[in-house]
Amino acid sequence: MKRRVVITGMGTINPLGNSVADAWKNVRANACGIGPITSFDTTDFPVKLAGEVKDFTPDDTIGKKEAKRMARFTQLAVAAAVEAVDDSGIDFEKEDTNRCGVLVSSGIGGLPTIEDEHKRGMEKGFNRVSPFFIPMAISNMSAGQIAIRFGLHGMCSCVVTACAGGNNAIGDAFRHVRDGYADVMVCGGSESCISELGVGGFASLKALNTTDDVTRASIPFDKERDGFVIAEGAGILVIEELEHALARGAKIYAEIGGYGANCDAYHVTAPDPEGNGGADCMKLAIMDADMKPEDIDYVNAHGTSTHMNDSCETKAIKKAFGAWADKLMVSSTKSMTGHMLGGAGAVEAIFTALAVKEDFVPATVNYKVPDEECDLDVVPNEGRNARVRAAVSNTLGFGGHNATILIKKYEK
Repeated sequence: MKRRVVITGMGTINPLGNSVADAWKNVRANACGIGPITSFDTTDFPVKLAGEVKDFTPDDTIGKKEAKRMARFTQLAVAAAVEAVDDSGIDFEKEDTNRCGVLVSSGIGGLPTIEDEHKRGMEKGFNRVSPFFIPMAISNMSAGQIAIRFGLHGMCSCVVTACAGGNNAIGDAFRHVRDGYADVMVCGGSESCISELGVGGFASLKALNTTDDVTRASIPFDKERDGFVIAEGAGILVIEELEHALARGAKIYAEIGGYGANCDAYHVTAPDPEGNGGADCMKLAIMDADMKPEDIDYVNAHGTSTHMNDSCETKAIKKAFGAWADKLMVSSTKSMTGHMLGGAGAVEAIFTALAVKEDFVPATVNYKVPDEECDLDVVPNEGRNARVRAAVSNTLGFGGHNATILIKKYEK
């Protein structure tokens, strides 16, 4: 018999707020956290907007000395993990830490750190590169630092599957608990690469929106969409086996019911134009949960605001849900946050869990021009009070990676 897995703690730092409470308040207010890039001079760049984290001071949570030895993506992850663990109420000193693990994704890791240290090497000689350069830059270090912070001795790993990574991390952690290898997992994703090289690279791919109008930048499913808005942020969840959670009197946000993961095996950046991989991935998650398409009320879509993603994801949803697709609520919170790459799925999992818990569906904000290729109920502009028995959250990454998690109401 499969063990049940529940969400007992959540933490986030993202463009909508530096805590779950603040971010969710802004989601419910249909706010948008996108604005002009401040992390570097964009005078010679076509891209002017991003979803930056605001007023984050890592010294408060991490300590000044330790924070200096962490890349920003790790700082965000550790700070979000502190919130999630505090929120869960778990005392790891009373736990068998060999059965408590960490699985946190990052798509690119410490790219700005790589840029800074390369510049230092070119100017002063590469023997002057920081001794902390490698442990700051490598993608697994947010997971490692979280394990060190809380003394967790179970499996500690980092999934690197581009924009699918956050969901893969949560889904793999879910299986790890469900199948009996751990009782508690701290999981999620983090990303911070709003830098000259990061933005320049995505801009060269013609993947980014180039408008300076915040209200027309990240516009998933809108006919005028023409690229995503790069963003930074972290989302961390504490998940645990149900009986373990009940034994310690933990509050429970929601239950993770299922997980699907597969690959388009089609192209390095473009999704399968027919949406077959994404459709199959959603089907896998629903089957894994022993549920039917008609049991799902909401889809938190990958919804990046690129022409290909949104039209292909629409096809995928229709293939996965059949006639029920017409009754689904489908929104993209990237309209509010921008695209946090490897951190996106984790932050969106938090929003999805709260949507299920509170029966509130986030909006696709700044939506103006309907697109016949995306003819779904995209919950335009204003969030909706509606019954959400269960929801799926999609992430689709470069390389063809697809990952879907299914979150449902917790019932005893």
